[in-house]
Amino acid sequence: MLDQIRNEAKLAAQQICQAGKLKKGQILVVGCSTSEVAGHKVGSHSSPEMGQAIYEGIQEVLAPQGIYLAAQCCEHLNRAIIVERAAVPFADICNVVPQPKAGGSFATAAYKNFEDPVAVEEIRADAGLDIGGTLIGMHLKKVAVPVRLEQKHIGEAILLAARVRPKFIGGDRAHYNDDLK
Repeated sequence: MLDQIRNEAKLAAQQICQAGKLKKGQILVVGCSTSEVAGHKVGSHSSPEMGQAIYEGIQEVLAPQGIYLAAQCCEHLNRAIIVERAAVPFADICNVVPQPKAGGSFATAAYKNFEDPVAVEEIRADAGLDIGGTLIGMHLKKVAVPVRLEQKHIGEAILLAARVRPKFIGGDRAHYNDDLK
């Protein structure tokens, strides 16, 4: 089952990177309920093994491209973000280390596996994956655009995705640079 979960996470990461046209140095925020992945109510069956498998699947796609992963913690840590320090060089760092039942298994896996992990209160990511209804919208840049992936679930959890685009300010939309969307 963990191999299937890892592969589903990898497919989702590939699809959002392609749909969001993510480039080196950009950030993908991921919120993940391993309880939902296992078919349980969010927050009720945290699984470090599933968190690790999902982390591995996503990082297999992001790391070679130089895209940063931002792992959203659960509500017990106010949805703080675990990220590589290099991704947020000027951010205010929080003094917290996530645990499976206080931060979540996915964020814990990220913290344990990142080279130089830090926690921050917020981030402005370029795209996002919401695995199991974790509400990542607060950590996306404006303007967020829903993305329909071929991959609809990771395990039993519903998978939602978003990318961002620059704001349209004034004038006729036809005059905007389509490469920025």
